[in-house]
Amino acid sequence: MRKQIFFAIKWTSTLLIASVIGLELWKIYGGVIEPQMSILIPISLFGRFALTIHCIEAVIAYIYAPASQKPPIQYGIYTFFAGTIALVELFDQRKADNSNYLAK
Repeated sequence: MRKQIFFAIKWTSTLLIASVIGLELWKIYGGVIEPQMSILIPISLFGRFALTIHCIEAVIAYIYAPASQKPPIQYGIYTFFAGTIALVELFDQRKADNSNYLAK
């Protein structure tokens, strides 16, 4: 059940982050938002907040990935799109690796 929930959250997160990136690129390419499109302003602000948080999570994953024998750049990019779930997976694996090491 946990895997299914994680899978759904990762796909949703990837879709939303890609959408926010697309929205930001559209705003840059299209220029200033017209008054009739003012609904996009709060969505854009929330999207920028999400992008910032995902970027911070990606940096954390990049730093801790080598300890779990994961390629840092790939895992950082994966974490940027998947979000907190990717960090949970990384730290669960590190915890399991440490438990196995201590049991030896």
